[in-house]
Amino acid sequence: MTALGIYYLTRLLVTLIVIPCHEAGHALASYLMGDSTARDHGRLSLNPLRHFDLLGTICMVVAGVGWAKPVPTDVRRFKNPKAGMAVTALAGPAANLILAYLSMVVWKAVYYWAPVNEISWFATYFLQYMVLMNVGLAVFNLIPVPPLDGSRVLLVFLPPRLYFGIMRYEKAILAVLLAVVWFGALNGPIAAATDFVWGLLYDGTGWVDAIASRVVVWDIIRSGTVV
Repeated sequence: MTALGIYYLTRLLVTLIVIPCHEAGHALASYLMGDSTARDHGRLSLNPLRHFDLLGTICMVVAGVGWAKPVPTDVRRFKNPKAGMAVTALAGPAANLILAYLSMVVWKAVYYWAPVNEISWFATYFLQYMVLMNVGLAVFNLIPVPPLDGSRVLLVFLPPRLYFGIMRYEKAILAVLLAVVWFGALNGPIAAATDFVWGLLYDGTGWVDAIASRVVVWDIIRSGTVV
C-alpha cells in the first residue's frame, strides 16, 4: 500500500473510533444529568453507524473537518437545565481527551517495548494519529460558536433569550465557520491550542517514560555492564 493509502486508511480507522466516543460521551452525560432522550434514540452506543452522517464522515476523512448526527437532548428533562446542557456539551470533548491520553500511554508503551517490525510501526503511526485527531476534535469543539459544543456552555453565562436568539442562526453560523476553517483562518489559534494540549498529555504520561528509563537501568545493572 502506498504512503497516501496508509494515511487515509489510518484516518478512516481513527474516525471510526473517535466520533462514536465523542457522541457517546454526550449521550452518557445527558443520561446521567437526567435526560434519557439520547439513550432512547440508541445514541448511548459506540456503534459508528448510530452516529455517522455520511457526508460529514467523508469530509472528516478527506478534509479533516466533518460532523456527526446531533445527539438529541430535551433540556426540560434535566434536573438543572443550564448545568445539564453545559455538562452534556463538555462531555464530548472530555471523552476525546481521555481517549487521547490512553492512546498516548499505549503509543509510548509500544515505542519502548514492542519489537521493531511493520506491525509496531503501523501501531505507532495509528496511535499518534489517535492522539492528534482526539486533541484536534476536542479543541475545535470547545470554540464557543454554534453549533459547536463550546456554544452550549454559553447558556450558563448568557440570558436565555439572547442565547436562543443566537441559536436561531445556527445553520448560517455553521456555514460561515466551515468556510473560515476551509480557508485556514483558524489554523494558527487551533494549532497553538492543540500543541498546548499535546504538551499537557505528553507531560501527563511522563510516568511511562520514567518506567522505561528504570527498566533500561535495571537491565544494564542485571547484565553486569556497569563498571
